[in-house]
Amino acid sequence: MAETIQVSSLIKRYGQKNVVDGIQFSVKAGECFGLLGPNGAGKTSTMRMLYGSSKISAGELLILDRDIRKEAKWIKSKIGVVPQEDGLDPDFTTRENLMVYSRYHKIPTAVAKQRIEELLSTVGLLEKANAGIETLSGGMKRRLCIARALLNQPEILFLDEPTTGLDPQARQWIWTKIRELQKAGKTVVLTTHYMDEAEQLCDRLAIMQEGRIFATGTPRELIEKHVGHEVVEFDFKKEELAYLQEKFQEKYQMQILGERVRLFIRKGQDGKSILNLIASDSMTVRRATLEDVFLKITGHQLRD
Repeated sequence: MAETIQVSSLIKRYGQKNVVDGIQFSVKAGECFGLLGPNGAGKTSTMRMLYGSSKISAGELLILDRDIRKEAKWIKSKIGVVPQEDGLDPDFTTRENLMVYSRYHKIPTAVAKQRIEELLSTVGLLEKANAGIETLSGGMKRRLCIARALLNQPEILFLDEPTTGLDPQARQWIWTKIRELQKAGKTVVLTTHYMDEAEQLCDRLAIMQEGRIFATGTPRELIEKHVGHEVVEFDFKKEELAYLQEKFQEKYQMQILGERVRLFIRKGQDGKSILNLIASDSMTVRRATLEDVFLKITGHQLRD
């Protein structure tokens, strides 16, 4: 498949600090590519450069084989963006917000009207077409932002934390819409704090930390490489730590989270054999997930 996005040695600098520090990756046509990382990792700064909202400080960035520094206007006509902040105008109705946006792309009025009705129907907001923005729920506003991003029939859709704060029904609707867009050949790039979302939707993803990319691959590749296929998890007392390290640290990858231990079990290892060595009422044996990878790479301290 052709590459729709090519990133090489990309840097975003604020003052003396590189908030994006020489990253590189590519995204194929029809792929859902995810950017993961804790707060301050550089995800949103990267996204803003990708969709032309922020100038790059150094490096190369090609969107649909065009240089973002030379052809930003053309590139913006071929992409759709759902930013973290909705940016909807409260002075206009649902339909009017879309009509105003259509003018930015110089879509003929007759064409815009037809597309708007079709998109409002698609996102389930036709009955709210004449409603004020402040009357819409959070999920409705997000669906309207997706409709707005699709108005110019983009080849690439950028979604910056599209489901944050939404209820499960709204999240599922957005997941379904993303899958439909992929089936239609659209490329999707998203950031998310929800590991289950990334694992469900992303064909490939990159995990960022302090402006750099520390791991890339499919969700399953990353899980197998960095964690394994299974996790044994249990509580422990501080006085037991030395025993646990002596017993398990050489044979298993081990992570301490507060007063809880995670042992990562790889293929060929028997996680169930650990059950006979530990006396704990809180022990669980479960499938390894992308969240385990995320915490292993980025750590578990809270970030501002």
